[in-house]
Amino acid sequence: MDKISSQRISLSIYFLLLGFCFATWASRIPSIKTNFNFDEAELGNLLLVMPISSLIGLPISGWLVSKFNSRIPLLASYMILCLSLVMIGFASDLEYLIIGVALFAFCTRIANISVNTQSITLQKQREKKIIGSFHGLWSLGGLAGALVSTLMVQAGVKMVDHFLYVSIFSLVLGVFSYPFLIAKDKSEIGNKLIIGKPDKYILYLGLMVFFGALCEGGMFDWSGVYFKEVVGEEIFTLGYLIFMAFMALSRFYSDRLTDRIGMPKTYILGASIVTIGMFLAIVFPFYWPVLIGFSLVGIGVAAVFPMTFSLAGSSKKYSPGMAISIISTYGIAGMLIGPPLVGYIAHVVGLQYAFVLFILSGLMLVPLSQLFFKLKSE
Repeated sequence: MDKISSQRISLSIYFLLLGFCFATWASRIPSIKTNFNFDEAELGNLLLVMPISSLIGLPISGWLVSKFNSRIPLLASYMILCLSLVMIGFASDLEYLIIGVALFAFCTRIANISVNTQSITLQKQREKKIIGSFHGLWSLGGLAGALVSTLMVQAGVKMVDHFLYVSIFSLVLGVFSYPFLIAKDKSEIGNKLIIGKPDKYILYLGLMVFFGALCEGGMFDWSGVYFKEVVGEEIFTLGYLIFMAFMALSRFYSDRLTDRIGMPKTYILGASIVTIGMFLAIVFPFYWPVLIGFSLVGIGVAAVFPMTFSLAGSSKKYSPGMAISIISTYGIAGMLIGPPLVGYIAHVVGLQYAFVLFILSGLMLVPLSQLFFKLKSE
């Protein structure tokens, strides 16, 4: 096997594992809500811990990938991430839970910046687009995590045991794959954040990531709760599972789609599908309409992150690692505002109508993408 192929396989494993670990946490949020007897607003407060911790991790991750080759912070953050998942599982009081969630989010952010920096470096060595497939593997890992969680819930496995099994498996596979990652990808230029007037190229990409993250992150955190409390299904992980399944499937075809119709049309198509899917889930809050609606939302948001991160790698002002770090700040802002805001709105008007927020987020991708590609063509 040649060097580039082994690098792609090892990097694929990390994308897969990061999605798997994140879905393990996200699909068990309803269990945490029940165990700690949270209402929607209290759960919203807990979910607020994740984006705040991720936001703290962003400047650190940007510094790490500019200071070292990205595989070093990737391994270190990934190992702590696995341990923090165990900590969440063992949490018996609120303070311990908050610390575990904060550490999990902090390390997830550093790992994601590092793994995406690796993917852009590898993409530059190949003519064929491959970034969409990497994000597809993240979603596939998320799908596997949601499926395993569903089986665990059905089998009555305690959350603490579930998280412990996942952490051990993920840690062993991650350490085994580390030596095959790209060893030298440190950029010599564009590693410093320039304070001043925002670069429009980065600004528009950041805003698209913001609204994509608001929608995608909200679905991660609230789809299971929606399925349990609005639809009334006991196997609450089905809502999260169907969303992840269709997002994963779509991401494997996103590179082909953008090659065929172009990125501008892909953004518009995605926004339209998100709107239709979420409208269906809100207006008809029953088993099959919600399943179909969540499936469409997964299809619609699938290409947003791969396309936007790929475009970030073409920045003339910043290195790939720094560009991704800056754009991810907008994504974290979306995560910061979205899930907690859903909880607060749901506390006032009900969870069903709070999901209108995701329709508005999807629609915002249309004008922003048009502004970006107009700028790009100038």
